[in-house]
Amino acid sequence: MADAENAVKTLMGTFYQSMDAKGRMTFPAKLRESIGERFIVTRGSVDCLFVYAKEDFDRRAAMISKLPMSKARDMYLRAFMANASEVEPDKQGRILIPGALRDFAFLDKEVVVIGVSDRCEIWDRKRWEDFNSSIDMAELLNSLEGLDF
Repeated sequence: MADAENAVKTLMGTFYQSMDAKGRMTFPAKLRESIGERFIVTRGSVDCLFVYAKEDFDRRAAMISKLPMSKARDMYLRAFMANASEVEPDKQGRILIPGALRDFAFLDKEVVVIGVSDRCEIWDRKRWEDFNSSIDMAELLNSLEGLDF
């Protein structure tokens, strides 16, 4: 039986938020309950930001640092660590997304925060909608064959 302290948090849901001109946005309370009051925002993939609980971020950094040099360990560490920012919501639940991260993910006024199993992602709303409309459900279901979906 897994120790409750070591249990993986399952983050899920889609939350539509607004970002102000200073880069502040409300981070959904439901996700904050699972991820904690201080967390890490960093570059993600596909033009979005990844959001990790501090301990999950530290665990990933340690895993990357154990990669052999031939696996581009330093490149991954630089991309992962140099672009990371620790954030803490204010009393209204807002976080400040640094300008460089906003630029990377093309974040403007309308954003979407999603729970993706062990992390959250922050997307520009239009890019999120475009991503979702590009999904071929038949192809997706075919790729999951054998996993009892």
